[in-house]
Amino acid sequence: MEIDLTPEQHSFVHLGIEEGRFKDSAEAVKHALDQWVERERSRLELLAAIDAGDASPEQDDIVLDSDEDVAEFIKGIEQRGRARLAAR
Repeated sequence: MEIDLTPEQHSFVHLGIEEGRFKDSAEAVKHALDQWVERERSRLELLAAIDAGDASPEQDDIVLDSDEDVAEFIKGIEQRGRARLAAR
């Protein structure tokens, strides 16, 4: 496979190699793709959790009054989404 990078992307990859983060451009691109896959997985987990929440009538009763409440709510969504994906 051949990949055409923009000049900015090429410079970014070259910098990563110079700094010793990657041994070559192929490793840098593989790392970027791995990150993309992980973000997509997280996105799908979140969408699954949102779908599960939409089907739950008690979700209307939630009040998020603080940053801690919001963080706990999001944590619960992530856990349910991960559990739902693991069950597939």
